[in-house]
Amino acid sequence: MSGVRIAILDYGMGNLRSVEKAFERVGVAVERTTDAERAERAEGLVLPGVGAFGEAMRRLRALGFDELVRGRAARGGPVLGICLGYQLLFESSEEGSATEGLGLLEGAVGRLDAPGLKIPHMGWERVDWSQASPLVDGIPTATPFYFVHSLTPRPAEERIVLGRSRHGESFACAVASGPLHGVQFHPEKSSAAGLRLLGNFAGICARAGAAA
Repeated sequence: MSGVRIAILDYGMGNLRSVEKAFERVGVAVERTTDAERAERAEGLVLPGVGAFGEAMRRLRALGFDELVRGRAARGGPVLGICLGYQLLFESSEEGSATEGLGLLEGAVGRLDAPGLKIPHMGWERVDWSQASPLVDGIPTATPFYFVHSLTPRPAEERIVLGRSRHGESFACAVASGPLHGVQFHPEKSSAAGLRLLGNFAGICARAGAAA
């Protein structure tokens, strides 16, 4: 997608190259960066992540990415959180001792309630859309996406829930609230549907940049 600039925030947690390659496959130029000022110049921000919530927040603060994401969201700039990055958008996590998140979305992150099922939840699972959104345009409901997680956010407001999946409990695996978007699954590992979602996010960023 010519002209749009997307920054992938590199705070040292997760395989960022796979996210970068997925965007490249849909024709979007992205830049992995540890520089908050450089990321500020992009039309969109991607907050990926795999690992511990508390350590992720420590690293975000050390790089100034916490204030970057909060400021971008306050100004209406598109943000996409993926997996742990999705969880970080919320107020807190029960992982380890209670840990404070970015607080951009109301709700807390807790362990999946899945008695008798394997945790972490790993593999393909269908996602049912709760509402329409430009992020999932052209992706049918009940499409499978690839998951790897043990915890999940529980949004305080159902109105922001974009999609749900099930592993034991029904859980909110995708949200959309103004410029904020988050998905618990890995679009970069989810075949054509995941690529379509990333392309849709690039379109959201392009429209936001043109309107600025």
